[in-house]
Amino acid sequence: MMFVCYLLFIGLYVQVLGHPAEINEIEEEVEFDVDAFPNRVVRNRTQEEIDKEIRKDYWINHATMTIQEKLSRKLNRNTAKNVILFLGDGMSIPTVAATRVYIGGEEKELTFEKFPFTGLSKTYCVDHQTADSACSATAYLGGVKANLGTIGVSAAVSKKNCTAMNDPENHVDSIARLFQLKGKRSGLVTNTKVTHASPAGVYAHTAYRNWESDTSVLKSGLDPTTCQDIARQLIFGDTGKNLQVILGGGRKKFLPKEEVDEEGKRGERSDGANLIEEWKKQKERAGVRFEYVWNREQLLHVQNDTEYLLGLFSSSHMDYNLERDRDSDPSLAEMTEAAIRVLSGGDEGFFLFVEGGRIDTAHHDTFAQKALDETAEFSKAVQMALEMTDEEDTLIVVTSDHAHTMSYAGYAGRGSDIFGYAGEASDRNLYTILNYANGPGYRPLMETGQRSVPTADEMNQVGFKWPSTYPLQSETHGADDVGVYARGPWSHLFTGVMEENVLPHLMAFAACVSRELPCDSSKKEA
Repeated sequence: MMFVCYLLFIGLYVQVLGHPAEINEIEEEVEFDVDAFPNRVVRNRTQEEIDKEIRKDYWINHATMTIQEKLSRKLNRNTAKNVILFLGDGMSIPTVAATRVYIGGEEKELTFEKFPFTGLSKTYCVDHQTADSACSATAYLGGVKANLGTIGVSAAVSKKNCTAMNDPENHVDSIARLFQLKGKRSGLVTNTKVTHASPAGVYAHTAYRNWESDTSVLKSGLDPTTCQDIARQLIFGDTGKNLQVILGGGRKKFLPKEEVDEEGKRGERSDGANLIEEWKKQKERAGVRFEYVWNREQLLHVQNDTEYLLGLFSSSHMDYNLERDRDSDPSLAEMTEAAIRVLSGGDEGFFLFVEGGRIDTAHHDTFAQKALDETAEFSKAVQMALEMTDEEDTLIVVTSDHAHTMSYAGYAGRGSDIFGYAGEASDRNLYTILNYANGPGYRPLMETGQRSVPTADEMNQVGFKWPSTYPLQSETHGADDVGVYARGPWSHLFTGVMEENVLPHLMAFAACVSRELPCDSSKKEA
């Protein structure tokens, strides 16, 4: 009986799907022809380039040179005086690949793709398959995996559990704190709010990522005097108050509701505290040289002897690069430059966290064009750090906290606009190169029953929401592994597939600030 059923199954399979050879013929028939669809070609390769690539010796020589370059690499086992961690929030591997095309072509490389050592990071949380920026920050900054929505605490703390959050046994120190305890400088840069989940991983210990101000704690029905908000932890916490550099957005989290900031935006705090003024008083009492800045002009003219720098350039997140006022809003690269200048003022070395946070927020809105542009800007910030530091004593690590659901697929011709069409679907309508698995870009079927196809004019708009398979108000993160790119002392350790929480332990080892691996004995064994 089973044999008869098996034969019937095989017959049905062949009848429905056809012979494998027939399948291949069908695939060949629908192969995408770049000349058949209205894609804008953004980069016409020269005839010399075309002739070069059709020769097999070109690719063989390229591979040979790559092997020779790898064989010539010398492992750098110096102590990392400085460590810079660049975090492209939501910078999935498809985001990196698509950005190459955005900046000039499929064969292009972002700055960090030229780093000698690469690996993959597994980003899941203790309680969720797909990470958010809170639990992941605890992993890549604190070295411990945690629960979704919590920052700087172990998985013994569940979301919104203030009692468990206040238990010091559950606190997770970030690598910035390890640098501070060794007498080294530390700082953070972001183009989101400085109280947002990723930068908060540098200094905060909280059971809920949304508790950015005391008002948010009150909305949860809790007492902010016992359940301290993130902004207050940044100003008064053991790690936060010792940060030499804090640059980003989020002014309203530091100002009372009754006050307006330099740009006329109201504060958010309910306790009447002006935490910016509190920060200034704190530094005055300490007798250190400090500056508070709120626009690009002030940032570019920070004094050379400044020891502590606080820059808040927006009431909330800073504007996307494509929309920012270049006269008043600094770029991520400019903030990175200012941070390194201040942190390099001492001889002891430093740790710097730099987040390209608006890659993530763009993806959540399925703003693919903004997401790729933010990734390109992020690459410029990495380039700035390379120009200002020495590979011999500075470890630079570039990674992401989690992926997103944007796919980069289809059979578009070489040199096609990344914001164009990939080919023709089985419904005989065009489909786009970039798509999201879910999000606000979902479009229901038209009254005719046909799928809605975006026009070329729509796709050229910066604020176009790219097609999504399932409707959601905000696109979700992806559970994919993310890339890790490293250059400098002990960068050869950042290879293979690793748990995300391993990253700060590797950085601490390279810089001799690890609590678990004594520097001298560890490196002798290595």
